[in-house]
Amino acid sequence: MQNPAPTIVCHAGSASNPEHVDGPGLACDQGLETLARKEGALAAAVAATRWLEDDVRFNAGTGSNLRLDGSTIQMDASCMGSNGEFGAVAAIERVKNPVDVAFLVLKTPHILLAGDGATAFARRSGFDEFDPTTPGARERLRTVTSATDGIGEWTRPELERAWNFDTPLRAALGTDTVGCVAWDGEGFAGALSSGGTTTVLRGRVGDVPLPGCGLYVGEHGAVAATGDGEYIARALLAYRCHAQLEAGRTPTEVVAWALGQLALTVDVGLVVLDRSGFAGGSRHGMAWAGRSAEVRP
Repeated sequence: MQNPAPTIVCHAGSASNPEHVDGPGLACDQGLETLARKEGALAAAVAATRWLEDDVRFNAGTGSNLRLDGSTIQMDASCMGSNGEFGAVAAIERVKNPVDVAFLVLKTPHILLAGDGATAFARRSGFDEFDPTTPGARERLRTVTSATDGIGEWTRPELERAWNFDTPLRAALGTDTVGCVAWDGEGFAGALSSGGTTTVLRGRVGDVPLPGCGLYVGEHGAVAATGDGEYIARALLAYRCHAQLEAGRTPTEVVAWALGQLALTVDVGLVVLDRSGFAGGSRHGMAWAGRSAEVRP
């Protein structure tokens, strides 16, 4: 069955609190408003993701995680349309909405700008300097560093089993990448944004800005993933999910298939959208929502 209605699906990141579904819901509203103005699926996906970046509960934009040095925040973002256009930034610093900068990369001959070059491009394009550090980011850093003085002696599963703080480990480490997929009745689009994780080196790049890893959009639908970025990237998970759509699987079937592709110790979630509908799922809980516009006869 074909779905003629413009549709937006948003997720707030793997391990995000499902009770915070109001965030993705409001982001969907932003996307639908953009679609109502006939600005297209790509602009709608970016608008919805921008809304999630501005929600400090989620790990993107103003909700991003501090690194172990206590002062560095580096963010990744990307957007893609079903005609193959792709724009991304990696390890960008001190901007409010990385996804907007990724959207501007689409107007250049490049697909990805990184580090100081990405930040300089943002300044040249009129984006003001912005410090995304929040009290929540500082608290998460304190929790992580107080618990992992000997992190080199722990594996992640061992640390999870031994964790004895009131705050769950996954909450202490922060949620993962936020994202959106969209259908405007003619084409698909998607966008992702991530504030990364605390326990990584400066300059680390995850799955978000790598085509086909965290995000892939094609003729048959759109996929936005979230979770442990290195594992998602090595699996080319989003691209392979789109191939499953092409092979005739439903979004619900693709979500179940994707969750079975990585080791059980890997954190992963995703939303999937095609012409028939949408689905979402995660191994460790995830706030997500999908909404369609009314279609009047």
